[in-house]
Amino acid sequence: MSDKLHNFILGQWAPHDGEGIPQYDAITGELIATCGSEGLDYADMMHYARRTGGPNLRQMTFRERGLMLKKLALHLYDRRKKYYPASYRTGATKGDSWIDIDGGIGTLFAYASLRKEFPDKPFYVDGSPVNLSKEGTFIGHHIMVPKHGVAIHINAFNFPIWGMLEKLSVNLLAGVPAIVKPSELTSFLTEVMVRDIVDSGILPEGALQLVCGNGHGILNSVTSQDVVTFTGSASTGRMLKALPQIIENAVPFNMEADSLNAAILGEDAEPGKPTFDLFIKEVRREMTVKCGQKCTAIRRIIVPEEMVEDVQLALSQELQRTTIGDPSVEGVRMGSLVSRSQVEEVRRRVLELAGESRIVYGDLDNFEVTGAEKDKGAFFSPILMVNDDPFNKQNTHHIEAFGPVSTILPYKKIGEAIELANMGKGSLVSTIATANERIARNYVMGAAPYHGRILILNQQSAKESTGHGSPMPMLTHGGPGRAGGGEEMGGLRGVKHYLQRTAIQGHPTFITAVTDVYQAGARYKEKDIHPFRQHFEDLEIGETLITARHTVTEADIINFANVSGDHFYAHVDATSLEGTIFEQRVAHGYYILSKAAGLFVDGRKGPVLLNYGIEDFRFTKPVYAGMTIGVRFSCKEKIAQEKRDEQDVRKGIVKWLVDVYDETGETVAIGTILTMVKRREEEA
Repeated sequence: MSDKLHNFILGQWAPHDGEGIPQYDAITGELIATCGSEGLDYADMMHYARRTGGPNLRQMTFRERGLMLKKLALHLYDRRKKYYPASYRTGATKGDSWIDIDGGIGTLFAYASLRKEFPDKPFYVDGSPVNLSKEGTFIGHHIMVPKHGVAIHINAFNFPIWGMLEKLSVNLLAGVPAIVKPSELTSFLTEVMVRDIVDSGILPEGALQLVCGNGHGILNSVTSQDVVTFTGSASTGRMLKALPQIIENAVPFNMEADSLNAAILGEDAEPGKPTFDLFIKEVRREMTVKCGQKCTAIRRIIVPEEMVEDVQLALSQELQRTTIGDPSVEGVRMGSLVSRSQVEEVRRRVLELAGESRIVYGDLDNFEVTGAEKDKGAFFSPILMVNDDPFNKQNTHHIEAFGPVSTILPYKKIGEAIELANMGKGSLVSTIATANERIARNYVMGAAPYHGRILILNQQSAKESTGHGSPMPMLTHGGPGRAGGGEEMGGLRGVKHYLQRTAIQGHPTFITAVTDVYQAGARYKEKDIHPFRQHFEDLEIGETLITARHTVTEADIINFANVSGDHFYAHVDATSLEGTIFEQRVAHGYYILSKAAGLFVDGRKGPVLLNYGIEDFRFTKPVYAGMTIGVRFSCKEKIAQEKRDEQDVRKGIVKWLVDVYDETGETVAIGTILTMVKRREEEA
């Protein structure tokens, strides 16, 4: 690593102008490098991303973009150990670094696998069609396409790698390029990884740019097609969100801010019970992991008033066993804050909190450090406080010390605990530690409007639980109010932040042509060959088989009841139909479905490998003995599958619209079945 960090702009690495901002080793105080962003032309950078990166990504399908993420994740995973030494210089322990490095790479893997939830197309068809007319000749649908802008990620200092990858994985899967601006305190670690990303050649040109300095002016050129994400302090986030160009262009601004998260000890979780022990362990971990520098860290410990002393004693004993020092030294369990400036900031906040709460564990000045010099590094003692009147002494609900600092608050009944948790005015996460289902339900229902995520902590899930402070890629990470009102990750939901949802209206034939998904009422494509005799590649969307017909008899209904064991009265007892919607004994819905299969299936061995499932089947009209049914069997959608290994068969999933109709032409049952269909081997 050079002593001057480079920005990656317009496809090239460029050193910063001027003296730059110094970055120091959080353990030794030594100068690591300088960073800067003076002189960068952000309008040019964004134009480059829109002109080059966007088209390169948009020409790829979701599947191709997902495989790109998988390839990148594998590339970084093979090199992950090289990032740890640089991570230690941020004050992180090996465990802290694992969260940042391996956790970030794991998020890439998670979003790579999400490609299977999207079509192998550059766009996404959202939801179901809506019939807008009486005769079905005018319908509506929604499609989602990648925005033609740039994702600008402004990240915090505490997770230089995870903070980048958890956002980057989402916008890249969506097909939108990014400009990443990590914190100028720890961008030296981000730069190390971005160099490996660039050198790999895995991402297309223009997909990623990096700004290592403070990024002043980075939002000046945003347009309505851009998306801004921000992680950091609530005050900075509000200032950026209120910029005129953000408001005037209605730029989506996803904010994830530090919040006063809470952990609540249920009234049932008494000392000596497993849930009490789990609670103490979870709070201690959240106070000390990353030296408390986590947006999800527990700041308020809400406990039954009769257990305050027990919690204080148990937690103090746990904190006493936490060795502070150089992360590279064996036995050290907590590193340092990220910088000396943060030490002063957290110290100032603790003194403010101490105006209303008493310190019961820890000391701002007197604590031991292992393997390092306390005055040179950014070390800080865990501080535990008690606020004995949290409804009147409210600094605890307004002031956050972004370090290993937390305050115990007493409550009388669970309703008070909920009220105290909600006084944080919006949090990323809270935990309720209870083995009582009623307490858990009451807390979740009362606290959910004020929290983005709630963990129910007890012995039943503790073994596999990822814990209070671990946002998961397939779940949303964010929260209302003070927490920013945004959502990150969240699986499909996260990807949709970077897509434009557009309603399309027209005849089913034209909506089919646009979406590449067959819509009921669209023009049929009939062939001489049965659809089950064709390979995956040969099938066309809208290809339809009009089957032979069958007249339902009393014997069909009775025989199906005997074979299936379904003797529901409406099928077998004509004397019980008074007061029902049925005029006579009605055929089983599952008989109609089974008979439909008998009409459209070609039983000979061929490309169809198996029945893969059924989706959204509905029975829309009673079928009685004497009625005649037929099937309109249409190829609705095709989803190519990847081979699991070299021995696997090349195949895809075909969705078929099964429209069962009677002698009047009216639909009596409709739904979708899925088959697994072989692909042609010569195209391997």
